[in-house]
Formats: sequence, structure tokens, C-alpha cells
Amino acid sequence: MNDADTDDSDRSAGRADRTPDVSNRTVLITGGAGFIGSHLAEALVEDNEVRVLDDLSGGARDHVPAGADLVEGDIRDSETVADAMDGADLVFHEAALVSVEESVEDPQRSNRINAAATVDLLERAREEDARVVLASSAAIYGHPDSVPVAEADSKDPTSPYGIDKLTLDHYARRYHDLYGLETVPLRYFNVYGPRQNPEYSAVVNVFFQQAADGGPLTIEGDGGQTRDFVHVRDVVQANLLAATTDRVGQPFNVGTGTSVTISELAETVVEVTDSDAEITHVDPRPGDIRHSEADVSAIREELGYEPTVSLEEGLRELAEAKGLSD
Repeated sequence: MNDADTDDSDRSAGRADRTPDVSNRTVLITGGAGFIGSHLAEALVEDNEVRVLDDLSGGARDHVPAGADLVEGDIRDSETVADAMDGADLVFHEAALVSVEESVEDPQRSNRINAAATVDLLERAREEDARVVLASSAAIYGHPDSVPVAEADSKDPTSPYGIDKLTLDHYARRYHDLYGLETVPLRYFNVYGPRQNPEYSAVVNVFFQQAADGGPLTIEGDGGQTRDFVHVRDVVQANLLAATTDRVGQPFNVGTGTSVTISELAETVVEVTDSDAEITHVDPRPGDIRHSEADVSAIREELGYEPTVSLEEGLRELAEAKGLSD
């Protein structure tokens, strides 16, 4: 075992000490063959009966861990959802159309997948009396008045995707208030890590691909935009905490509480990939949010969440996984 392996083991042991016990449950993960969902499935499959509902449009069959049952189907199909949820006592709702650009091109499809299907899922969860942890998004805030952004801050989403996630967020909380359903919406900031779908052009993926191709790394605008990048392992931690907390019916931001500029991100990607790629600038993207950073004090204080993966550590791991570092 090399030094890096030892460090990773030590970090993993520290993370495990803070991971809540979720065991002996029947768990449904929608979108469980995708990015975040597959990491959740891995974390849960050893000690639970895990079902994955996924149409494999954005995920992959080989992302589903051994021991989990894959139900191949569409989240918009009520009968498929009912069958997948039969007997479940815990649901992680990760299935979504996650592309902002696609939501602008086809807002009806975005709404049906991200909002309408969620209402149907919540109805099925009522029948099963299952707790539901839902993937909301920082996109609900739009252009924040200031950063860091707290859960109670104003919300003015700038895309159909953001509107749909705000709708999901509202429904989750109202289903708790009106029907007593245990729900926890989690507002993800900029999640990154292994298995992220490159088709959706998340900036981390774009920079890695550009570095692999020899560059240049292209920054839209002046690079002064800031983002809160949170590793998927910490998002899994937040989900497991939400699965066990008694603080149901309220939303929580999931980020790190720190942010970096896009220029700093590009420089770090160049460093961890040992690349000679240049960093260049192109025209800014219209409507791009200037600053984004999560206020994570609520999830820290009420759920015991603590980010564990630094951006540099997470990017180095990705570089190694992609074969882009020595």
C-alpha cells in the first residue's frame, strides 16, 4: 500500500465515523444508475435491500452496484413507480432532467420529469408511509442578493430547471405539513466527482476534458465567477443524515460553505493533471450567475453535516481516476 492509499484509508475511516447508520431498510433510489444515485446505492447496498429505478438515459447499468435490484423504467410512469416503491420505507429521489439548457429548449419535458413526476412519487410515498429525501438545487435561488446563500433567502430561478426544482422543494415541504409525510429536500450546490455525466458539460468535466486534449481550458467571461464545489461523497453524507434526522419537512443547503473562482478552478485542474494547457477566455455566457456559495450552518447544526473532501483533494482523485496525473 502506498502513502496515497494510506491517506485515503485514513480519510475514509474518519468519514465513516460520522456516517449515520442506515440499515435493514427497503430503499428505493430513483436515478440510481446515475451520478449521485449510484454513489448512494454503493453506500447503502451492503446493509439494506436497495432498488434502483432508472431509465438509463443518463446513467449506466454498470454503475448499479452488485446486490442492488435495477428496475428499468421511466419516473413519469405511475405504474412503474408504484411497483418500484412497493414495500419501501425510504426513498432517495435523484431522478431528474439535470440540464439547464435542455430545460430551456423543452420546458414541458423538464416540468414533467422534474416536477410532475415528483408529485406522483410523493403520492406513492404516502401510500407506503415512506420517508423521501429529495434532490433540490441551488438553481432555485437564481442571482442571489449576497453570498453565502441561506435557506430563507429570496428565490428567483432563471431557468425552467430552477423553477421545477423550486416546485419540487415546495411540494416536499407541503406534503409534510399537509399529510405528515417525512420529507427532506436537499439543495445541492455544484456537485462533482466520479461518474458525472459529461454530456451535461459541468465545468469540472469540461476542464478535465480540455486538459486531456492538451488545452486550452476556456473560461467563459473573466473567470471571477465563484462557485461552491461539493464532492459527491459529501452529498452522500448529507443524504444519509437526512434519512435519519428528525428535522423533517424543512430544506437544507448542501455545499461546503466556501467558494472558488472559475479561474482558480481552471488553475487547479491544470496543476492536478500535470498539464501544459493554456487558460484562455471566451465571451461570457448570457445570464450566468456571478456568485454562488452555500450557507451550510443549518445542515451543520441540525443534521451534523461536515464537508470532508477539499476541492484540491477531490480534483486530484478525479485526475488519477481519469489517468491524467503521474
